[in-house]
Amino acid sequence: MRLKLISCEVLFREMCDACARSPHRVDLEFLPKGLHDLGGRPMAAKVQEAVDRTPEGVYDAILLGYGLCGNGLDGLAARHTPVVLPRAHDCIALLMGSRERYQAYFEGNPGTYYRSTGWLERGKGLQQLTHNTIGMDESLEALIRKYGEDNGRYLYQELTRYQSQYSKLTFLETGLEPDEKFVAEAAAEAADKGWSFERLAGDLAWLRRLVQGEWTETEFVIARPGQHIAASFDAEVVKVRR
Repeated sequence: MRLKLISCEVLFREMCDACARSPHRVDLEFLPKGLHDLGGRPMAAKVQEAVDRTPEGVYDAILLGYGLCGNGLDGLAARHTPVVLPRAHDCIALLMGSRERYQAYFEGNPGTYYRSTGWLERGKGLQQLTHNTIGMDESLEALIRKYGEDNGRYLYQELTRYQSQYSKLTFLETGLEPDEKFVAEAAAEAADKGWSFERLAGDLAWLRRLVQGEWTETEFVIARPGQHIAASFDAEVVKVRR
C-alpha cells in the first residue's frame, strides 16, 4: 500500500521510527504542535486543510497521527480517500500503547501532567501558532510588555491557572530518547512546580499498527469518502457519520 500520514509534530520521532519499520510506502507530513492549543473547530479546520490538499488517486488511505485531541478532529471529512484515525483521546494514550492502559493510569494517578520527548523539543526555538494567537507560551514579562502591568499579570494568572490542577508530572519514555536530557528537563520542570515526578515506559505498538495497516475496529476508525469523523462520547472515543 501507499499511505499518507498527517501527524502532530509531537510524535515526530515516534512516527518516523514506525514508518521506517512499515512494509508500506508512507509519505509523512507533520503539522505544528500549536494546533492543539487552538482546539475544537479551528484545529479541525487546519487538519482538514492537510487532508484536502492530499492528491486524489495516489494513496490507499490517509492516516492521522492524532487522537480526538479535545474534539480537535471532530467533524473532519474524508473526501476521495479513506481516513484512518486511532480511537484515542490524545497522544498520551497513543504513547502508552492502548486506551485501557491510559485509562487505568489516568484513574490511578489523578492530577498528572504528561511530558514526552516531542512535547519538550517541539516548539522550543520554533514559531508555534500559540505565539501568534493567545500567547499561552509567553512569560509574565512578555505579557506585561505587550499588555501593560495589570492586564499582563491578569492574563498570566489565567493562562497558568491550569497548573494548580496538577500535582505530578510523568515523563513517557519511548526508547527513542537520544540521551537523558529530556528526562532531566521534565524532572526539573516538576521540581520547579512542586510536583512529584515519575518515569513511565511508553509503548509504540499502537502507532506501528497504524502505519503497518493493521486497522482493527477496536483500535481504529475508518472514514470512507463522504463520511465524517465524530466524537462518540463513549468508550470507542470516535465514530463515523455521513
